Amino acid sequence: MLVSAKEMLTKAKAGKYAVGQFNINNLEWTKAILQTAEELKSPVILGVSEGAGKYMCGYTTVVGMVKGMINELGITVPVALHLDHGSYEGAKACIEAGFSSVMFDGSHYPIEENIEKTKELVAVCNEKGLSIEAEVGAIGGEEDGVIGGGEVADPNECKMIADLGVTMLAAGIGNIHGKYPENWAGLSFDTLAEIQKLTGTMPLVLHGGTGIPDDMIKKAISLGVSKINVNTECQLAFAAATRKYIEAGKDLQGKGFDPRKLLADGTAAIKATVKEKMELFGSVGKA
Repeated sequence: MLVSAKEMLTKAKAGKYAVGQFNINNLEWTKAILQTAEELKSPVILGVSEGAGKYMCGYTTVVGMVKGMINELGITVPVALHLDHGSYEGAKACIEAGFSSVMFDGSHYPIEENIEKTKELVAVCNEKGLSIEAEVGAIGGEEDGVIGGGEVADPNECKMIADLGVTMLAAGIGNIHGKYPENWAGLSFDTLAEIQKLTGTMPLVLHGGTGIPDDMIKKAISLGVSKINVNTECQLAFAAATRKYIEAGKDLQGKGFDPRKLLADGTAAIKATVKEKMELFGSVGKA
């Protein structure tokens, strides 16, 4: 059973913790994240970018896999399935396919058009009981070909978008996707405080959670961030563990080439990363 992210994020905002959105890329990823959430009794958001959705054979395949796993693994914690950085068309397709939450990234449109399209999707999501995330100020780095330079959002524009009735708001505060460069200036907490002041109880979203120092993450949560997105960190952990397995020649021993064995260490590494993040975000035991 998939749920909207609204209730889990409202609770997180009130309780001063954050729920992690962990992006999924395949079966191993999904299984590792769901099992960890269940073990730690943490609510969780599974993020799917449009590229990953295409890679996994389309949104209906993703919905089928996630629902099947929740059932077969006996998952009892709240799970939201969320489109990450969705286009207008992508958001509509995911709503149709059975996602429980979508993000419409209209940050590259002029503000008027962003408002118009967001309003239309808010109406559809409200009608179907889904949660919707909007974005103001492009998040830096590259995500599925969308490149942004770590902009800082205009707090007044944030208020305009928040007032359209979205569930949660992603605002650029100097955060970027992928690995952070050496000369990164850090998060703009003044901007975050200003946005929080204008948007009140609305859960705020921090994209690009990989590589932000723990103390900055904690400070961001104290200033109203209730959802933090993690993707690159799981990918790096998975790749490192898989490389180690192969470099140790384990794939050449017995049936070590069997994908179930070949990918086991990488999957365990994803679980360890997710656990670490859930502990940092404070969502453990909150399901």
